Amino acid sequence: MTVHFKEKYRQQFHYSPKEKWMNDPNGLVYFNKEYHLFYQYHPYGTTWGPMHWGHAVSKDLIHWEELPIALSPDEHGAIFSGSAVVDWSNTTGFFEDGPGLVAIFTHADSYPGTERPRQRQSLAYSKDNGRTWITYEGNPVLTDVTITDYRDPKVFWHEETNKWVMVIATGQTVTIYTSKNLKEWLYASTFGAGEGSHDGVWECPDLFSLPVDGDSDTQKWVMLVSIGDNPDFKEGSRTQYFVGDFNGNTFHNDHSKEVVLWLDHGRDNYAGVSWSDIPDTDGRRIYIGWMSNWRYANLVPTKEWRSSMTLPRELALNSTEAGLRIFQSPVAEINTIRGESVVFENEELDGQDPVYYNIPNLSGIEVEFNNLTAESFGLSILNSSEERIIISYDAKKELVFVDRTAAGDDSFSESFAAIQQAPLRLHNGKLNLQIYVDSSSIEVFANSGEVAITSLFFPSGNTNKVCLFSKEGTAEVRQLTLTPLNSIWI
Repeated sequence: MTVHFKEKYRQQFHYSPKEKWMNDPNGLVYFNKEYHLFYQYHPYGTTWGPMHWGHAVSKDLIHWEELPIALSPDEHGAIFSGSAVVDWSNTTGFFEDGPGLVAIFTHADSYPGTERPRQRQSLAYSKDNGRTWITYEGNPVLTDVTITDYRDPKVFWHEETNKWVMVIATGQTVTIYTSKNLKEWLYASTFGAGEGSHDGVWECPDLFSLPVDGDSDTQKWVMLVSIGDNPDFKEGSRTQYFVGDFNGNTFHNDHSKEVVLWLDHGRDNYAGVSWSDIPDTDGRRIYIGWMSNWRYANLVPTKEWRSSMTLPRELALNSTEAGLRIFQSPVAEINTIRGESVVFENEELDGQDPVYYNIPNLSGIEVEFNNLTAESFGLSILNSSEERIIISYDAKKELVFVDRTAAGDDSFSESFAAIQQAPLRLHNGKLNLQIYVDSSSIEVFANSGEVAITSLFFPSGNTNKVCLFSKEGTAEVRQLTLTPLNSIWI
């Protein structure tokens, strides 16, 4: 008999379904003190198949309760990605006794008598906090026969123009529509021709405003766009973002068209979107991504289930020497699973002998390096088989690396073994790393989340040591904090 949530490689503090296949997060919405996480789900297999919406809820974004499937394929097709909102003012007419939830999603099938994919936008609504769903009898509500890749609607209420706004992936662009009632949509504009990266099909857009440097009086708009796998590029699927202005109809990118900004420099954070209807009293923009990559997602060596989500993250928009950039950090609720930390201070690395510490299998690691003369420095996370994942910084190239080439099983895909890297300038000669190590993943946040690198790895045994090192020079570990993390499934 399978003991769920204790299987080899099962993530212990990241959400995954009890069994079967999961990919993109969908319908992220907060309502009646619950965070809803819907997601692409195949209940009959552990590889991608006919898509449903799986469903989980949480009070704290960390501990999740898996609920029955929310949406299943019907006469209009499979249930692809989409979003959910609270219809506070009953603009739809679906709710007589107060606000309710509305899901806006892509129905996917084929044009009758052909093999050409057909993607159309539809609605469903719930009057009981998302436990049961009624599909709208007028589905689909938005179609375009000229566009084949026409999916992943993300909808939000735009206060300034008093209307709903939809951003939807349309091939290699994002198209914007507006509506008064979620049922009837008007074309507003199209963004993206020649802008940013077009290494793959555009998917899973999101559009939201963020305060600049924490100043609520100064806002900029951010558009997220995920990019599908293209075999011509080694990274596989990944997510870019744009920073600019939005007037309710059009989005303007502040950067030159050729500028590409990556949300995460690891291989395993894709299709992420943000939660709708977070209360103003909270004020956070909270994001979660699918922790995998289309290059090998169907092949990773798990059996009863496939895929997990990243940790939920708070997004911020901060000024840097290069301009405005997204910073991200795990939500504060992660503290609910932290054990008692052990702190070490003022460890000198001499460029010769590395320094080892024991760590639990599930751990949070925080480290600050300074007083640097070393050409490179960092840490390795090892298990008893000496498999290791290496986080390092090259001071000359100003690059931070996460190397999983010797971290465990990579036999399932030639693309998996990888050295992931990101440009990063030190702050006053210091490097801070915040690292979360789960059973088969690592999330690295450098310099207060200016850089994020998310990476799967599949070790043969539990991680149990951290090794600090410097090369060609010295470095000081001003402080190292090691914290055990508890499983969310206990």
